[in-house]
Amino acid sequence: MKKHGLNASFTIEMSFLIPIILFVFMEIVLCVFYFHDKNVLNSAAYEAAVVGSSKLRTKDGISEEELNTFLKERIRGKCILFSSCQISTSMQEEEVLVEIHARKKGYTVSIEKKAKVTDPEKRIRDRRRLDIKNGEKNND
Repeated sequence: MKKHGLNASFTIEMSFLIPIILFVFMEIVLCVFYFHDKNVLNSAAYEAAVVGSSKLRTKDGISEEELNTFLKERIRGKCILFSSCQISTSMQEEEVLVEIHARKKGYTVSIEKKAKVTDPEKRIRDRRRLDIKNGEKNND
């Protein structure tokens, strides 16, 4: 008789604990999906901003549509939780701005990455001209 009483109490306790354990496990999985997608979107936005700033220096340049296409290709098929994202890019003479907004149920992600358009070749040439003008030889 006592053995059956212990089994019954164990069953009742587990009937309360198992749903709580499953709920916590599912929330952990959802949290992992959220941070995975956030990292994917963050890295894709950064990569697009850097590619846009480096291509903007070239003679042909890059358009916003090309940058949006590049960004969509980097994201396509990688996100688990956020299947659709709103992408906006803007290019100015000095910087490239990439913004991504994604929303699913109660979860939202907003990412903004900027990259300055630099011209390192011009700085190197100017520095070498100054060094030669001052009579110093640059051994870079």
